Amino acid sequence: MYTAAGQPDREQLVQRFVPLVKRIAYHLMARLPASVQFEDLVQNGMIGLLDALDRYQEGFGAQFETYATQRVRGAMLDGLRENDWLPRNLRRELRRIEAAINQLEHEHGRAPSERELADALGMSLAEYQKTLQDARGHQLVYFEDFAGEGDEDFLERHFTDNEADPASILEDRDLKGALVKAIGQLPEREKMMMALYYDQELNLREIGEVMGVTESRVCQLHSQAIARLRSQVLGELPVARKRRKENRLG
Repeated sequence: MYTAAGQPDREQLVQRFVPLVKRIAYHLMARLPASVQFEDLVQNGMIGLLDALDRYQEGFGAQFETYATQRVRGAMLDGLRENDWLPRNLRRELRRIEAAINQLEHEHGRAPSERELADALGMSLAEYQKTLQDARGHQLVYFEDFAGEGDEDFLERHFTDNEADPASILEDRDLKGALVKAIGQLPEREKMMMALYYDQELNLREIGEVMGVTESRVCQLHSQAIARLRSQVLGELPVARKRRKENRLG
């Protein structure tokens, strides 16, 4: 991977790590709406790879691959950051799904089935599953989930506080605890899908092969699992924080 002059051969190094860029792009696609093109992710990822090659000075083995993975994923996300990943009307439909999940869970004491959710929402099963399919890109948390009263939003409240930056708050112990609890309550099929995606880092096609379903069905299961987690997590957070505050005052 070096030239006769002992310098890194940039062209050969790029070709060596192109599969890494594509693998990261395939993995991110499950979190993005259908309007996002795989080729656009790869193009942004290549910018990250070139940046990593320029910055890294310690050789190009396993440590570089770890470093490059961070730079490539960051470049892909930077390329998407200015776009609203989900249309507002679809976001509203997903809020309805989350509310229905919350209501049915309280009524029945268990996770509702897709059929039960579709009936509660006044949709056919096919319509409900299409909404899940369209919801690629639905995230566990959005900044507006943490908006306070009035016009002051999450970033305005925390951007100037060095001890309360958004990344730290989204990763605090209340969120982690609520998330662990919510994942444990997922139906087994969805729990398996989440483990294959987030722990094993398989892409949608690979998960479909393991589970014996289509790639689009995996996408639906992913969107539904995220909706269930949001319903649980965003309901648990205020309670946990109130309890912690009371403990401090007591």
